[in-house]
Amino acid sequence: MAWYKEWFGEEYLELYSHRDEGEAERHVEFVPELVETTPGAILHLACGAGRHTAALRRRGFRTLGIDLSKTLLAQDPALPKVAGDMRCLPFRASTFDWVLNFFTSFGYFETEDENRRVLVEVARVLTPGGRFLIDLFNRDWVLEHLEPEESREVDGRTVEIERWYDERSGRINKRIRLAGGEYPFKTFVESVRAYTSAEVETALASAGLHVAARFGSFAGEAFGRDSPRLILLAGKDPS
Repeated sequence: MAWYKEWFGEEYLELYSHRDEGEAERHVEFVPELVETTPGAILHLACGAGRHTAALRRRGFRTLGIDLSKTLLAQDPALPKVAGDMRCLPFRASTFDWVLNFFTSFGYFETEDENRRVLVEVARVLTPGGRFLIDLFNRDWVLEHLEPEESREVDGRTVEIERWYDERSGRINKRIRLAGGEYPFKTFVESVRAYTSAEVETALASAGLHVAARFGSFAGEAFGRDSPRLILLAGKDPS
């Protein structure tokens, strides 16, 4: 089974509990600065438990979330969210004025064709002139700061994490081992393609999405080699 079908469940929520509504609010504060006019429909792609979706809706943005994990989608059933695969979005063409994708949820799939298919689908569901905001880790920064091993206690269980970069596949991998207390021993894996800015921009362009701005953080700083994030704002041609 693909790693992303196993990992995004209760254990994921436990391990990433520090990524809370406060963090989502800080991310979402960045969005209105980019929006020149009030957008119509917004799609929050790979919305997870919906913390960014909720923050956007609190600001009056008409936002719908979509994610593959039914466990994460069930966390806040009052939010408008649907289950779906980002390689084949269950929406008609030209449905959304904006698509937002936070927290490095692009590059999950094993083949480049699958990953590029995500961008093709984003372009398809955007209205002419629509915008796409994609937030990724900065490959150079992550490789420079990669911590090979980590161990900590989370809610009574031991969490051991091993990280490595596979140069042949261009992927950053993480093995998570959970043990202790009343819980059974479990192992999960994360594996994400580590893209350079040029690679992402080329893939976006091939899907008909052209980069208009680059940022290195949600504070709006310019992107550079030492930036922790790679945040790209791309647009679909008006016609």
